Amino acid sequence: MKKTIFLLLIVVLMGVGNFGVKLLGNNASKVNEEITYTEFISDIRSGNVEKITINSDAKEAEVKRKKEDANIKVIIPDDQALIEFVQQEILSGNDIELVKKNSKTDNIFRNILYAIQIIVIGGSALMVFLIPRGGLSRKNYKLKPVKSDVTFSDIAGLKEEKEEMEQIVQFLKEPEKFSKLGAKIPRGVLLYGEPGTGKTLIAKAIAGESKVPFLSISGSEFEEMFVGVGASRIRKIFKNARKVSPCIIFIDEIDAVGSKRTNKSNDSNQTLNQLLVEMDGFNTDDKVVVIAATNRKNSLDEALLRPGRFDRHIFLGYPDLKGREDILAIHSKDKNFSDSVSLKKVAEETSGFTGAKLANILNEAAIIAALNSHDIIGETDVEEALKKELVGLRKNSRLVSEKDKNLTAYHEAGHAIVSRYLKTQEPVKEISIIPRGKSGGYTMYKTSEDKSYISITELEERLIALLGGRAAEKVALNEISTGAVNDIEVATKIAIDMVTVYGMSEKIGNIFINTQDNCNTLKILGNEYSSAIGKEIKNILDEAYETAKKLLIEHRSELDIVASELLAKETISHEEFEELFIKK
Repeated sequence: MKKTIFLLLIVVLMGVGNFGVKLLGNNASKVNEEITYTEFISDIRSGNVEKITINSDAKEAEVKRKKEDANIKVIIPDDQALIEFVQQEILSGNDIELVKKNSKTDNIFRNILYAIQIIVIGGSALMVFLIPRGGLSRKNYKLKPVKSDVTFSDIAGLKEEKEEMEQIVQFLKEPEKFSKLGAKIPRGVLLYGEPGTGKTLIAKAIAGESKVPFLSISGSEFEEMFVGVGASRIRKIFKNARKVSPCIIFIDEIDAVGSKRTNKSNDSNQTLNQLLVEMDGFNTDDKVVVIAATNRKNSLDEALLRPGRFDRHIFLGYPDLKGREDILAIHSKDKNFSDSVSLKKVAEETSGFTGAKLANILNEAAIIAALNSHDIIGETDVEEALKKELVGLRKNSRLVSEKDKNLTAYHEAGHAIVSRYLKTQEPVKEISIIPRGKSGGYTMYKTSEDKSYISITELEERLIALLGGRAAEKVALNEISTGAVNDIEVATKIAIDMVTVYGMSEKIGNIFINTQDNCNTLKILGNEYSSAIGKEIKNILDEAYETAKKLLIEHRSELDIVASELLAKETISHEEFEELFIKK
């Protein structure tokens, strides 16, 4: 019955549309008089204009004033400038209807309007009949607050950050405690750091601990094809927040809406401007805290970062050894692990891992155990999950020729031998010529400690170890292959950073060159300096490669032994690797 009524409604709408098309063709607006552009702008600012119809071809506009029936005409010097001015007025609350038409194409529009009617009305019918009601959600327009069930007990590895956030929790719970002493709570808190470090999680925990409503939205949800939509959504979010305060507004990926403004007027600028206005509009009675998260703090507009808006900037980095162990303990609570699994050992082998990656490793271990019909998650399951994350998926079905196996064996043996004779490099954990991911083999290293700083010696020896595979191919087989592409890519990045970021080149000096600013520093220094930087990077890589070859020539017999053992066993453990040197 409802569908029948809807179909009848479509027929009626099409009839009305047809009548409208004919009316459009037969009736022209009545123009009463012509005014100057200055008078026109004055009328807009005074709120005396109801509708503006811009004709770009004729460089003129028809204007309907409020409480007047006849239109007036005005010659416009720049239609785009006028459109932007009127849009700004609309955003400021001036109620104006803006229409843009092209006289040369009016007849074409009339001719195709029938087809547009069918498409629009027919498309609406399809949306109603075929798309589930949930698919037409208006969450972007009316954001509903939710209660967060996450607390600080669900977070590990962020001890100092949690202590900082507890101040926000106390304000939201007991605002009078602060206000009676004249203390002002931060209006905004910016959480920044690498993906997976817990920015969203800690925002939810603040809401959960405070037991206040939590309004969450992504920065990308403000961007639409229609001008002014982003700014309108900002206003509505803050309006809703004030109604349910005390509360938290969480804006994820704020760089999508808060990037540095350009000189060109666009919708992104309008959205950011509205956000700045709303945060400035807070008063002491507004118990609303804005928490934002980003992976790219450097791209944010300076006005957004100043005190009074985002007062506190909290960096969330990679967890240390103790933090990783605590994170693993949280994510292992609902999983059945064997007694042989040591979370401390897993934490030691995952230096540089975020909380999200650590959680994924334990989840992958559980999946692997289930696929292998294990009753509990064993040490081998966790090891396989680690390899899958670090190196890639094991390729058991890949057919590898004997020639490629031999080349891979020498390549991986080269990495292992060179690393063993470099003082700053970690001990070899495992070597394999079983394909994983994109690589034909891999060499894994043990991680003994977390490092805050890396010395120039460590970086130089890291380059030698990376190029040890390519050097082994050349020394043993007098051949090189594409298998070293990833090693060369990583080595090149390290060498570039040594020269342009860390100031580790005596020839170039202590200069920082930000490669993301279109190399403005290099433009200042000149082409000659730029050429010198390129030569220095190449010299560093060439020296590392020659050192790797020299080491392998000195230990050629050991290189052959390790390569032969790899061809026989495919995988060598740390203990087996060290035994080869004892036997020798």
